[in-house]
Amino acid sequence: MLAVLAGTGFDASPRWPTRIQVFVANSGSDTVTAYDTRLGKVTATIGVGDYPTGVGAHPSGHRVYVTNESSNTLSVIDTRSLAVVATVPVGANPFGVAATPTHAYVTNFGSGNVTVVDTATNTPVKTIPVGRFPHSAVASPDGSRVYVTNNGSDSVTVIDARSQTPVDTIPVGVFPSGIALSFDGKRLYVANTGDDTVTVIDTGSNRPTEVTKVGNAPLGVSVTPGGRVHVANTGSDTVSILGPGGKPLDVVKVQRMPEGSGAAPDDSFVYITNTGSDTVSVIDAVSGKPAAPFTVGDRPEGVAVTT
Repeated sequence: MLAVLAGTGFDASPRWPTRIQVFVANSGSDTVTAYDTRLGKVTATIGVGDYPTGVGAHPSGHRVYVTNESSNTLSVIDTRSLAVVATVPVGANPFGVAATPTHAYVTNFGSGNVTVVDTATNTPVKTIPVGRFPHSAVASPDGSRVYVTNNGSDSVTVIDARSQTPVDTIPVGVFPSGIALSFDGKRLYVANTGDDTVTVIDTGSNRPTEVTKVGNAPLGVSVTPGGRVHVANTGSDTVSILGPGGKPLDVVKVQRMPEGSGAAPDDSFVYITNTGSDTVSVIDAVSGKPAAPFTVGDRPEGVAVTT
């Protein structure tokens, strides 16, 4: 089994890129943990705003965006200097964030809208109305669409990123939370916390094609380049692994209260934040086997993986 072992880094295989960084929002300590997978260690603990929850990476990998739920701000982190370079005011109780090359889209859980932030100037430029209690967001690979889960409306809002307007609403399960796209952008996966399911959506038609039962209270979801879907089931301390169409493949036991899920872009590992144990579980993206976890800050929630 290929594994990340603390202090040893990765196997010297061409499967691994030069550098992958994992950024974890620690809501209980108002920090972000930066973990270098090649070094196999935490490289920085970065102070951000109050109660950081969501993390999203810019497509270039040079910036990471962190939502601060209690201070109604967005922290912008330079991934090379590992320092906050801007703090942007957004809406009420921001939770999720997704970035295109030109803009970051922040879901404001408390104000029922999305703040659009210009990534060149780090300034808010527009507010887009969506459904009730918007939770998480993901951008399409080409940057043309942004998808937002509406926790209080049991739906997903589709935003046209060019016009920055909603263009469709997709019905899903109960209390949709986490959301992820396949690397080709053709399938959308939504974790429905209220009914323990994942809805699979065809992005060509914007309609569900499959509903899969997973563990208790699924929250975070991510997709590997190889098409495997990893769902963090916070109520059952497990990760459900699904195939590209949503077929269940395996269930992996992790530590207490798994919440966030992030996949490495090289099909190496998947990183699961465990809110109840202040750790990140590491799962081999190909074999599905667990590797050594690592410790982060207090109450880790969102996670982003970037090169």
